[in-house]
Amino acid sequence: MKVNGAQALMKCLKEQNVKVVFGFPGGAVIDIYDELLRNDDITHVLVRHEQAAVHAADAYARVIGDVGVALVTSGPGATNTVTGIASAYCDSIPIVVFTGQVPTMLIGNDAFQEVDIVGITRPCTKHNYLVKNIEDLVPTIREAFHIARTGRPGPVLVDLPKDIVSAMFNFPEPKPVKMRTYRPTYEPHPGQIEKACKAIMKARKPVIYAGGGVIASKSHEELTDLATKLSVPVTMTLMGLGGFPGTDPLSMGMLGMHGTYYANMAVANCDLLIAVGSRFDDRVTGRIDAFAPHAKIIHIDIDPSSISKNVRVDIPIVADCKHALTAMNTWFDRNDEFKKEESAEKHEAWLEQISDWKIKHPLGYLEVPDVIKPQFVVQKLHELTNGDAIISTEVGQNQMWAAQFYHFNHPRTFLTSGGLGVMGYGLPAAIGAQMAARDRTVIDIAGDGSIQMNIQELATARQYKLPVKVAILNNNYLGMVRQWQELFYDKKYAHTGLETAPDFVALAQAYGAVGLRATKPSEVEPVIREALATDNTVIMDFVIAREEGVYPMVPAGKATTEMLLV
Repeated sequence: MKVNGAQALMKCLKEQNVKVVFGFPGGAVIDIYDELLRNDDITHVLVRHEQAAVHAADAYARVIGDVGVALVTSGPGATNTVTGIASAYCDSIPIVVFTGQVPTMLIGNDAFQEVDIVGITRPCTKHNYLVKNIEDLVPTIREAFHIARTGRPGPVLVDLPKDIVSAMFNFPEPKPVKMRTYRPTYEPHPGQIEKACKAIMKARKPVIYAGGGVIASKSHEELTDLATKLSVPVTMTLMGLGGFPGTDPLSMGMLGMHGTYYANMAVANCDLLIAVGSRFDDRVTGRIDAFAPHAKIIHIDIDPSSISKNVRVDIPIVADCKHALTAMNTWFDRNDEFKKEESAEKHEAWLEQISDWKIKHPLGYLEVPDVIKPQFVVQKLHELTNGDAIISTEVGQNQMWAAQFYHFNHPRTFLTSGGLGVMGYGLPAAIGAQMAARDRTVIDIAGDGSIQMNIQELATARQYKLPVKVAILNNNYLGMVRQWQELFYDKKYAHTGLETAPDFVALAQAYGAVGLRATKPSEVEPVIREALATDNTVIMDFVIAREEGVYPMVPAGKATTEMLLV
């Protein structure tokens, strides 16, 4: 059957079970948008900035556990996606971004709105394509989705010249994607599994360190089974929150720069570290030579290039986390020498030590009469949503307070730009999440600085009747930078004051949303209750303590045991 390129794209999206596309039209993709009108089973969400389209697709992918899709035009439309693509790349999120391009005969001629987006995004995509031949279009799109969702997930970009989109050709029948040079390793080596399990049997002070790979591989149940079976405490990276129940007695919360005292102390004193789907980011390790100095390290990761990239690994396991954890659980279940009760008894003293650390330095903050503390707001959000909301964040103090004080018990409920740290991620991410889960409560926890990076997306939320809630922790500062200036630059607050800011309540109303404000602690709960009770988009403006800090904090270049505490 003969179709044009735009029609072929629609057929391919349906093949891939794509229901929602986030995008912004332009001349180079106008034929695709015209075709979208004839395809009611694909919902297009018109954002107000292309960066937001990619963040929304990223969050949509995280919530549904499959590929998110963004569609933009050429030139500035394409370059505006780069921050979103780089963020998805750092966090291993599967998205496919379609960009318009000038006709093939004009490529390289400095045509209107021409840019080499393939060259620009090469370092921050898992793979990218410029389609120059109409016969390559369908195989390219099928490969793009295959690459994005398999192995270590990531963003793939497909650049579509305008003449390719309009060209006619015979649509090829679906067939499995085969790529000779791309074959991710899913199954672990049995010998490495046995080595790892025997090392675990010997350990007296083990720690499981879980990252975003647990969530990407959908292996949270296998991880919980292993930790419970062995009575091993679990700490998580920022990206791993929700991969293990945050309220479980074995949970130590997050580790690293703003991790808990007890998680950092446990890692520093453990004799075995079992890293699952994590990449030993510098915000986690602090000073490398002081990270887990007494521990033998097991590292499970589907990406072989992550093994021993940042820290020495003793037992590498290159595999999908779900497959590897299943194999380890099976090994323990079938080994007559392993007894669950004996394992619990062997780790009893270790768990008591961690419990002592928890009692000595719990997560906390100093309350001040008539002043709203941001941690209190996050705690109230957790309490009034029963911990069941999907939380997105911007980046900075708001992100860390959300990670510390909203205890995530389920995967795919905490959406944040972990690796790249993008201010402006949270609101479009909340929109993407709400499109993926229309019946869930979705809250963007934001700062008054970061929310202004993509605040225009309030219009998108309103246009699609999305009841997204935005909780602004408003301190009139770029808070995290201010905190560093306070601690390390003698309180010289160089250009971090935001004394001139919008009236967020009036701004919300200008968009047709609901605006609410709390200026003292007693107003926090009524504001949250009112926000949760409405089906409209809401901004909650919480006027918080101006110079509140995020603690614990490990100063840059220090060991993770050198924490600044409340």
